[in-house]
Amino acid sequence: MSSRSARRHGCRRLKGEPEAIWQALTDPEWIGRYGYGSRVDLELRSGGVYRANSTEEMLAFGAPPVMVEGEVLDVDAPHRLVQTWHALFEPKTAAEAVTRLIYELEPLKSGVTKLTVTHELDDAPVTAAIVGGWGWILSDLKTLLETGSPLPRQLWRTHEDEAPEDGAPSSLSRR
Repeated sequence: MSSRSARRHGCRRLKGEPEAIWQALTDPEWIGRYGYGSRVDLELRSGGVYRANSTEEMLAFGAPPVMVEGEVLDVDAPHRLVQTWHALFEPKTAAEAVTRLIYELEPLKSGVTKLTVTHELDDAPVTAAIVGGWGWILSDLKTLLETGSPLPRQLWRTHEDEAPEDGAPSSLSRR
């Protein structure tokens, strides 16, 4: 069987220090305020558990109780978080290889932080084909941190306006 490699990459500049961005990425209370609004269980230590639980709306549509599970591989607060990410959305994604998610935070000038998210989707073509919300999730996080409110919820259903920032590819690219 041949190995398939794919990667999704997103980058945003956010107004805030790395510590504030880190908290928004790792504190379950913060995580539930943007993106898909899932309740997340996260143990911030190597070998720790990551679990994104389905919302009531997701459950009403037949989603499993846990949408994504993973393991924390590396923590360098507030600069880098590496974890596995295994989509349990449906039987096809649950049967695929576990993927890897990397968050990197870089302080810039004037209280701005560059956040780069890389999702390595090796040997997970079904997951790669349906995981398209990172640009929207990052935009929602940016809006929440900078205004105190997330983007309007009706926007999360389509992801129609996703566009690359800083030339970073927003679509799936083969390595």
